[in-house]
Amino acid sequence: MFKKFTKEDIHTRANIKSSVQRGLKSNFVSIYPSLEPAIDLLIPKKSQVISIKCEDKIQLFAVDNEVVMFQHFNEDLIPTLTTVHKYPDCFPRVQVDRGAIKFVLSGANIMCPGLTSPGAKLPEENFEEGTVVTVYAEGKEHALAIGKLLMSTDDIKSKNKGIGIELLHYLGDGLWNHSE
Repeated sequence: MFKKFTKEDIHTRANIKSSVQRGLKSNFVSIYPSLEPAIDLLIPKKSQVISIKCEDKIQLFAVDNEVVMFQHFNEDLIPTLTTVHKYPDCFPRVQVDRGAIKFVLSGANIMCPGLTSPGAKLPEENFEEGTVVTVYAEGKEHALAIGKLLMSTDDIKSKNKGIGIELLHYLGDGLWNHSE
């Protein structure tokens, strides 16, 4: 989604009202309930949230010149990697094996075998298709990508074929390198 993202892709910037900001916070917490204790640290009450509308119906939300979340069309809000690195335990996570790292960092979608081989970890609980997950790598401390499941984790385990996760945002992409 952000592979070739540049400043030229940005159309408009606008401060959002405090009422819209409260709605944004409650919406984000409803999607990621474990983020509730930290939401006021992520988006402080007196801070100004800026809505940045971009090409391809992408909307970024920035606080203090740092993009903290984004949205594609009117789908669910998705955290950026900087947000995930600050609050790593608040988001669903999967782990890829070492062999998948270079492909993930070049923006490739994640294949099922990269999620089921030794060194990879899928959660015990089943995540449904469409769930936004953070992608960690074997032997690495921080998340290297954020993606959306194209099939449930149970299906990934049983089929072990095809694309399991569509990559949305990864280390080194246009959004990661974007600064206000």
